Amino acid sequence: MIRDHDTIAAPATAAGGALAVIRISGEEALRICDRIFRGREPLAAAAGYTVHYGEIVDAGRVLDDVLVTVFRAPRSYTGEDAAEISCHGSQYIVSEILRLLTASGARMAGPGEFTIRAYLAGKLDLSQAEAVADIIASSSRAAHALAANQMRGGYSDALEGLCEKLLELTALLELELDFSEEEVEFADRAQLREAMQRIGAHIDALRNSFTLGNAIKEGVAVAITGAPNVGKSTLLNRLLNEERVLVSDIAGTTRDVIEERINIDGVVFRFLDTAGIRDRLEQTGIQRTMSSIERAQIVIYMTDAARLAAGAPVAPEFPLRADQKLLVLVNKTDMAPDCPLPEGTIGISARNGDGIESLRRILRSFVDTEALYHGDAIVSNNRHYEALTAAGDALRRALDGLGSGLQTDLLSEEIRQVIHHVGSVTGRNSLASEEVLKHIFSKYCVGK
Repeated sequence: MIRDHDTIAAPATAAGGALAVIRISGEEALRICDRIFRGREPLAAAAGYTVHYGEIVDAGRVLDDVLVTVFRAPRSYTGEDAAEISCHGSQYIVSEILRLLTASGARMAGPGEFTIRAYLAGKLDLSQAEAVADIIASSSRAAHALAANQMRGGYSDALEGLCEKLLELTALLELELDFSEEEVEFADRAQLREAMQRIGAHIDALRNSFTLGNAIKEGVAVAITGAPNVGKSTLLNRLLNEERVLVSDIAGTTRDVIEERINIDGVVFRFLDTAGIRDRLEQTGIQRTMSSIERAQIVIYMTDAARLAAGAPVAPEFPLRADQKLLVLVNKTDMAPDCPLPEGTIGISARNGDGIESLRRILRSFVDTEALYHGDAIVSNNRHYEALTAAGDALRRALDGLGSGLQTDLLSEEIRQVIHHVGSVTGRNSLASEEVLKHIFSKYCVGK
């Protein structure tokens, strides 16, 4: 992506607030602002990190009283001269200021263009730029902590450290090539194997953290399953503290998967209320139920006290993955208070709310966020996960080659493939392709 030198402008705040901020960045940013701003001194002569009170003027007409914050290159978000105009939040005022700025030489910014410029100027690496969008979209304390850690370089530094170690290995191998006629071995093969194994373990640890990171970012998927009319929808309504799902005594009221999000102690859970599993009626609904179970991190299997007393099973009849957690709930315990509960089950009354707080605490305990709040590197981005997977595969090929006596030049090339994949996460070794940048920044809002 070739960086142009246009001065760009866009609102940096959502419409509808009492105040709005309009961001301008580029070589002509301050001079363009001076064409519509009247203050005590020209902005083009102002020092960076200063705030100026004045008026926005259109052909002698005062449009609004504003504050303008001045940023000087290279110490700005984009690395360019920049300004932020704080004005009243009227949509008319915002649109008029933007009209005046574009008439004075700026152009409207595209989605994510400010952050693209920050990346191209070396102010952010690619993973940090992606974290800007994640922090804007964060809907829980855990998701915010995850994005904030990444934006501060949480695992950029870890990945850069890996690249440096890998470069040291290739340097030693390539030094051998320069002295190939003398058959000198600069890289002790046993030490080389040990170093590669340590790096591989680090890559695997980052890659394995994706399960937690993606769950925090997207919400921890919880499938509520069980026979028809055991109270699945009532439980979801109780967790939501509102009547969001139709409840009826008629079995089979829920014919499809219903998804709702609930924040429990800083973590978002995505509850999937599934159709009751019975005699393979409503096949489409049943297939969607099984699909929801497959993608869930936590599976709640519900029965009720009456079914329990009648000898119904307290374990699901469908298989679970080894990494899925199972909670067995016995509902309607208020209707059979003397019914003994099998070991490992949790008694609740979804209708009355009995046992719901205990259920919330157990669900929250399934998500260990201690590492997150301590600043540990946790991967949450699909692109990063795929790059680390490719890096791990390349490193395993290099280790296999080392064991089979692969030629030094070929071994060095395999390690360089690891460096390429690890480096693609941050984009620091070389600028990402225009296709990659377009894919990443197409998700951004205008003004970021």
